[in-house]
Amino acid sequence: MLKGYSKEEKSWMMYDWANSAHSVVVVTVLPIFYGTVAGFTRDSASSMATWGYCTSIAMLLVALLAPILGALGDFWGWRKRLFCIFLAVGALSCAGLAITPLTGFTDTAMAERVGLWILGLYIVSTVGFAGANLYYDSFLVDVTSPERMDQVSLLGYGLGYIGGSTIPLLLFLLLNLVGVEMIYCLSFAFGFTALWWLCFSWPLLKNVRQKSGAPYRPGAVRQALKGLGKTVKEIVRHRQMLVFLLAYFFYIDGVNTIIHMSTSYGDTLGLGSTEMLLALLLVQLLGLPFALLYQKLAGRFGARTMVGVGIGIYMCICVFGFFIRSIWQFWVLAILVATSQGGIQALSRSLFGKMIPDRSRSGEFFGFYDIFGKFSAIIGPSVVALASSVAASVIRSSRGIAADAPAAVLEGVAQEAAPWGVLSILLIFLVGAALYFVVLPRCEKRVAAPSPLPAEAGEPTP
Repeated sequence: MLKGYSKEEKSWMMYDWANSAHSVVVVTVLPIFYGTVAGFTRDSASSMATWGYCTSIAMLLVALLAPILGALGDFWGWRKRLFCIFLAVGALSCAGLAITPLTGFTDTAMAERVGLWILGLYIVSTVGFAGANLYYDSFLVDVTSPERMDQVSLLGYGLGYIGGSTIPLLLFLLLNLVGVEMIYCLSFAFGFTALWWLCFSWPLLKNVRQKSGAPYRPGAVRQALKGLGKTVKEIVRHRQMLVFLLAYFFYIDGVNTIIHMSTSYGDTLGLGSTEMLLALLLVQLLGLPFALLYQKLAGRFGARTMVGVGIGIYMCICVFGFFIRSIWQFWVLAILVATSQGGIQALSRSLFGKMIPDRSRSGEFFGFYDIFGKFSAIIGPSVVALASSVAASVIRSSRGIAADAPAAVLEGVAQEAAPWGVLSILLIFLVGAALYFVVLPRCEKRVAAPSPLPAEAGEPTP
């Protein structure tokens, strides 16, 4: 499968194999564990909303840092150093999470402390993951040519699914299956994720080099930060890039929200944790073949078309998610997500990479790409949390249920309100779809339209 790719391309792809362990274990297993811990606290009914707000806080921190980090990564040699720093922050946070299941959280006071530790480490690990990813994405223009970006980006996601997204989760499930106590399974999963992430990052650290950038001189950082305004003006002037980023802002928001909130949503509905994790394992196993399918179809129909297909599929996912009430429906939802999750993210990355006008400033441009992706991830979980909270308030008011009603009653209300939170994601996809399908083609036509020829001497200028 990797035949014909250079050592640098393969080493770059292997980082997706490395960091995907965080994507599946921390983003999908951790919310279930947090829901269990929150069940022993005084406010167990609002765990989904709390998780949504904390996800938004993590993404806000990354979004605010992204343009600055991108600009700093364009100095010679800095991209690799900054990548290492964020890699270490993310992996050490995962190692810290390995301690939390062993803390005896069944006591109410201890559960509230452990819950805060989980949320704090989750935020820090998310910042580390996203910061390292920013530099990883910007290395794409260093390892391959514009003509090969689609296939290299897609295959990276495919390797991530079959490796980091599958093997750590499979080991966690096997340990549980043979009778190892769940708290030890969880501790192993978080610790193993840190180790996996560090070990399989080595090919990128060893073989990938920054091939463009500016030399560092005293005062260069200040000049680079001042230059961010110039990049903003350049993006605004490049109308096609601006509209693509705005569309990406909305549709990738929906994708990230579904990724971050799926297990929290299933847990709120009372679906079995093991069954949900098996469904997520299926997503990872199907991720590679569907990524390869997207690669083939993108070669035939174009990356633009296939990103549009992914947006359409995700809009159907939002509607279907509203009606989920049983585990078999969650499995169907998982298969639908598997068809397009890797394809839409990988092709969006390569589409933007081909739009960058100056490769020596790829870090700076990918910083803005990242800020659009991460700021969008602030909105989605917050919208889900807000819609769920409003729906719960309406249900309580209509039935005369007090806010201090028994926990079992409030959990029943939360289950009824949760589908409205998922349906609210459709509104975000609709805005992204309008920009992508209606506004972006018009910008492309303007760029492609030939300039009028200059008038001949003596002819009136129209």
